[in-house]
Amino acid sequence: MQRHKSLAPLSREHHETLILARLLQTNAPAYKNLPDTPEEKMAYALNLFETTILRHFMIEEAMLTRVAGCYSGIVKLASEILAAHQETSNDFSSLRHAGNLVEALNSLGVKLEKHIRKEERVLFPMIQEHCSEESLNEVYVLLTEKGSV
Repeated sequence: MQRHKSLAPLSREHHETLILARLLQTNAPAYKNLPDTPEEKMAYALNLFETTILRHFMIEEAMLTRVAGCYSGIVKLASEILAAHQETSNDFSSLRHAGNLVEALNSLGVKLEKHIRKEERVLFPMIQEHCSEESLNEVYVLLTEKGSV
């Protein structure tokens, strides 16, 4: 299913975060021009979180508020997404104090990948299927206002 123009910017941001998620996992291949030691991966992850991912979470949460009324399934899924955003934020925050950094990075990478896949494979198709073109255009306007488009 092709992404509606209103969700495409969020999907593009997911791509960069999926690369991070894979990078953090212990079985990750080496990525050209990306860090390869646990300490460098942590610094890279924290920087991406502070400069991109946190803003992405806020935009998604605003978007979910706008589309929640389209379908009851979105409301349930939105609460799961919001909880995952909070848990992921906590995981990023606790990296600096992790007893086993490799394990903490791997755990974060696995959770992050699972979260993004859920949004891409479940949430976004549900939004596209159940929300009107008017609602989707409101999301597009929101993303435009937030500078994501």
